[in-house]
Amino acid sequence: MDFSYSPRVETLRREFSEFFTTHIVANAARHAAEAAAQCAAGKPWQPSTVVEELKAKAKEQGWWNLFLPHSTHAPQGLSNLEYAPLCEIMGRIPWSAEVFNCSAPDSGNMEVLQRYGSEAQQQRWLNPLLAGEIRSAFLMTEPDVASSDATTIQCSIRRDGDSYVINGRKWFSSGAGDPRCAVYIVMGKTNPDAPAHRQQSMILVPADTPGVQVRRPCTVFGYDDAPHGHMDITLDQVRVPADHILLGEGRGFEIAQGRLGPGRIHHCMRSIGLAEMALELLCRRVTTRIAFGRPLADYSIWHERIAESRCLIEQARLLTLKAADAMDKFGNKAARAEIAMIKVVAPNMAAKIIDWAIQAHGAAGVSADFPLAQAYAAARSLRLADGPDEVHRAAIAKLELARYTAPSE
Repeated sequence: MDFSYSPRVETLRREFSEFFTTHIVANAARHAAEAAAQCAAGKPWQPSTVVEELKAKAKEQGWWNLFLPHSTHAPQGLSNLEYAPLCEIMGRIPWSAEVFNCSAPDSGNMEVLQRYGSEAQQQRWLNPLLAGEIRSAFLMTEPDVASSDATTIQCSIRRDGDSYVINGRKWFSSGAGDPRCAVYIVMGKTNPDAPAHRQQSMILVPADTPGVQVRRPCTVFGYDDAPHGHMDITLDQVRVPADHILLGEGRGFEIAQGRLGPGRIHHCMRSIGLAEMALELLCRRVTTRIAFGRPLADYSIWHERIAESRCLIEQARLLTLKAADAMDKFGNKAARAEIAMIKVVAPNMAAKIIDWAIQAHGAAGVSADFPLAQAYAAARSLRLADGPDEVHRAAIAKLELARYTAPSE
């Protein structure tokens, strides 16, 4: 089991890191200033001009749609194992993924449309998404049910002649706050009487369809994450053509599993980058901050935390690479144990290291002067996004127990 980077990946990693430093890191302060100015002007939901400028540079140099496996749709696309170190670099500055057209939920939605979309659906929605011309949202979570059990989803998708009529309420619909968001992928029930995992379907809903109401942004630890946003949306008698259904009625769970595997591991790759950023800030802080006559770095408690942080990051990285390798070789379904394990490990690892970095910074750590508070909010939220820890742990345990159950049982 060798996860050392191939010469090609080492070259990609070096060149991508150079681009990242030259264009992303160098513009981080400018991006923050622009966001603050837009917020002060009461216009937080406007796309970033900094990001749009950098997109053109990334596309020109071929750093575009890297998350999709190499295909006619994504000639620059990489395998999961090849993409992992580049996605980790993106994780150091959370807004950077959009620069490379690799940000959630668009990346997951593009995976869905490439795998399960009809030719007409791909022409209308996938191609503009691949070009970065529009944004999208994924509507699954609901406020009135425990959405960790997707069989409880209440949103109704009812066939009516040549159309489907959709009624329901969704929230934490990431991406729906962006004014460029043109399409939603909505999960709901088409047949409540079918077996539990055949009741659900997914359907494409243009964002400007009558009956769609974006009620408000759902904040995450007080952050609105504009212009991306996590929106509370009502669907009231929303009518779309029948050919907007994805794959067919009752295939929602099948699509969800195909979508969430890559989405989960991409989150984990970025979490490692986020943790690396936090550890770097921690180390710089404790070597320059004096308390009780000595640098903080002289105190053994910080030696322990720094060492533990490095161990946790390296462990998570190896498990991420193992999961990516299994996905590439055997497919997402066969790699479900590895995906579930890293989805538990990576966000918990990142949240712990970020928490220590906050502690090293004192009051500054929870302020907006440093990126740590927002990084903690993102890492902690990932323990819920794309399935909570408890669901993934249950899946891991079930697979583990199955190894000790006799076939006759």
